[in-house]
Amino acid sequence: MQVSIACNVGGGAGGGGGGSGGDHALKERRAANQASAANSAQGRTRAEPTRTSLLGHAHMNEAPGRHGNMMYRSLGKSGLRVSCLGLGTWVTFGSQISDQEAEQVLTLAYDSGVNLFDTAEIYAAGRAESTLGSILKKKSWRRSSYVVTTKIYWGGQAETERGLSRKHIIEGLRSSLCRLQLDYVDIVFANRSDVSVSMEEVVRAMSSVIELGLSVYWGTSRWSPIDIMEAYSVARQFDLVAPVCEQSQYHYFHRDKVELQLPELYHKIGVGAVTWSPLACGLITGKYNDGVPESSRATVQGYSWLRERLCSDEGKKQLSKIRELHQVAERLNCTAAQLAIAWCLRSEGVSSVLLGVSNTEQLQENLGAVKVLSRLDVSVVSEMDALLGNKPQTNRKTDI
Repeated sequence: MQVSIACNVGGGAGGGGGGSGGDHALKERRAANQASAANSAQGRTRAEPTRTSLLGHAHMNEAPGRHGNMMYRSLGKSGLRVSCLGLGTWVTFGSQISDQEAEQVLTLAYDSGVNLFDTAEIYAAGRAESTLGSILKKKSWRRSSYVVTTKIYWGGQAETERGLSRKHIIEGLRSSLCRLQLDYVDIVFANRSDVSVSMEEVVRAMSSVIELGLSVYWGTSRWSPIDIMEAYSVARQFDLVAPVCEQSQYHYFHRDKVELQLPELYHKIGVGAVTWSPLACGLITGKYNDGVPESSRATVQGYSWLRERLCSDEGKKQLSKIRELHQVAERLNCTAAQLAIAWCLRSEGVSSVLLGVSNTEQLQENLGAVKVLSRLDVSVVSEMDALLGNKPQTNRKTDI
């Protein structure tokens, strides 16, 4: 399909198909003028470096909420405010940890200001959604106080129970809502692209579930930038709802998409990033520095890729770099995990980083990354880039 994008950098619609690029540009200019006026009123003679101006999050309206340590950001250029750290349920809920442990983790997350909970129809064959739904119902938290996201693609064994056909998107989401015991989710993600279904059918189906009140927004997960742009183009062409965010893997050793391609999508069409696996399945924490523990997920069937990575020459080089980064963490008085998560949060266009934890101790440690973010100035980030040696080249052409 020939994709034609009628928008400029800094413009575009974040949440729907009919947005105007001029609206976003006007809002950004207005915000910049207000900030300039405020600085002048206070008699400042020079610009003071702040975390938002330094790390590029001023455009995301990052601000603290009522929970002192948690920061909240706009989801892309939509109006939805999400905690910069979210809680994922992959591997853990409904499988690796008990329902009681899951409740303890979810409760601590919510009490700490986390308002984004992510799951999928395929996680633990639907048990992750069931566990999450049961806890939310038991807690009786106000539905308006948190964001639930789920992902649709792999729903069952039948041909009609997987993929992104209109039938499966609608039926799959209804099944997810039944397991979650909710009337709607806040975001439904297309959990990979589907070459067997036309983009128009996908965008129309996602627009339909929003019109039916089954979801508030929709997003993409592991989509290529070209596919995301095509979805946006179709939405604009037929006055449908465009995706507001992309879920993508992001950590020290997986950088190009989030640091090169997604910021361009953010500025052009308002798509934000929700990232996952900030610790690369424990690789970054130093868990595997002395080999693979018997309790590690690397010993579980289905994780042969992790074992292969650890044993490869590239994996050994990565472990060496991680040891050096641990020294940076020690100097900043934080843990390796906190440094890795804060490093992800510093990236432009990242609305939220999803955490995957199996107990409250891990969660408590990971939540401390928000405080570490303020210590990542230009010199520290440059030092980390030099140690990693894999900073994406921003002057090279991207596939958008």
